[in-house]
Amino acid sequence: MNRLAAATIAVLSVAVAAYAVVAYTVLPIGAVIHPDLREAFLAHHRVVVYLHVFGAAAALLLGPLQFLPRLRSTRPRWHRWSGRVYLVAGVGVGGLTGLVLALAASGGPVARAGFAALALAWLSTGAAALWQVRRGDLAAHRRWVSRNFALAFAAVTLRLELPAMVAAGVPVAAAYAAVAWLCWLPNLLAVEAWLARERGAPGRVRPALAKPAQAASRCS
Repeated sequence: MNRLAAATIAVLSVAVAAYAVVAYTVLPIGAVIHPDLREAFLAHHRVVVYLHVFGAAAALLLGPLQFLPRLRSTRPRWHRWSGRVYLVAGVGVGGLTGLVLALAASGGPVARAGFAALALAWLSTGAAALWQVRRGDLAAHRRWVSRNFALAFAAVTLRLELPAMVAAGVPVAAAYAAVAWLCWLPNLLAVEAWLARERGAPGRVRPALAKPAQAASRCS
């Protein structure tokens, strides 16, 4: 991935995380939700909502940092601990609460299935990333973390796609049902294409990923 794309992803991730933190600490709960979606949203327990919002925000803030080779090599302890927080507080808490919220999401069964699939995929790729680093396969760990963050980035793409669809005249319920799938499936397909290109061009793999200093790179 080129630097411009990586920087854009990082900026959007931080921006959405900051927006979520401000929206759910300063404003009344549900204030930033579209009126057509607010009733179903407010039916959820507030603790679940807050845990999901702040868990996802933690993943968006810490996720881009996991891919910085210099940070991994110069501050391995920080990389390990930030990786643990990313997987436990971000993916674990955010994914489990996301699954709970998906069961009663607006947009009907299509939206509920889409968000539930996203939560399950996010949790399972996080578990796979943890398993691979525990067994010492750092290359596989990196691939699974890449997939996992592509799913975390759904929080960003959802906030770009939903307003665009509503502005284009798509009814809110239909737009929400579509975005429940479109916010994450293209992300996952894009990262799979990127990983396939990387595997096909070994010379492009960053040397830092292949260094034998496994203890320095064991996160999570």
